[in-house]
Amino acid sequence: MARKKQAKKEKAKKKKIELEEEINIMEEEITTKETSQEKSEAPVAEEKTLVPVQPEKEEKEESKKKEVVKAIFARERILTEATDEARTLYDKSAYGQILDDGRVQLALPEALHLLEKGKIQIFEGKKKITQEEFIRKARKVEPNFWIRYCVFKDMRNRGYIIKTALKFGADFRVYDRGVKPGEDHARWIIFPVHEGETLTWYDFAAKNRVAHSTKKRLMMAIVDDEGDVTYYEIKWMRP
Repeated sequence: MARKKQAKKEKAKKKKIELEEEINIMEEEITTKETSQEKSEAPVAEEKTLVPVQPEKEEKEESKKKEVVKAIFARERILTEATDEARTLYDKSAYGQILDDGRVQLALPEALHLLEKGKIQIFEGKKKITQEEFIRKARKVEPNFWIRYCVFKDMRNRGYIIKTALKFGADFRVYDRGVKPGEDHARWIIFPVHEGETLTWYDFAAKNRVAHSTKKRLMMAIVDDEGDVTYYEIKWMRP
């Protein structure tokens, strides 16, 4: 009997210890939750966003932007107004040539390129001409205009100054990068050709003679249907 009573006491003591351990565990969990809630409810410092200081209305919209040069379509040429902006096109970028009255005369490819860039507006009478209308008119003057223009635009975008070369018997003359007309001679004369066009050996020989007589290199510019241009420099070779 004494042994049974002792066993019961030990069993009760063990349950009491286990119960106390469970209570301690529960209290620890409650304390942990309360701590985490206090942290989440703690006030968060407001993040201030600094507003960038804007310059004087973008320098007053770049001084209201430079004026667009006005020009007229005069048969085979484009004539600008006699303004400083028009002369700047010639002085800085070598577009056209200055006439005695102060106006700038532009070749058709030069005019279309400036029209696309928004540098000039072209009028016929009082009507302003769109790019599409300009191209139609230019094609009436020069049936091969679009092929020539593709080469002109491509060369300009590559950083070369390209000018007409009718007096040399070619379509264009091209100067090295950084060289302007009057500073040095043109390096190449260029003949634009559509990729589907056929050239004979006589054509090649005639074009090469033009290059030789003008002391310039001959370049053929082949234009595909997408307007992309591939250049070939042609030289005489003696066996």
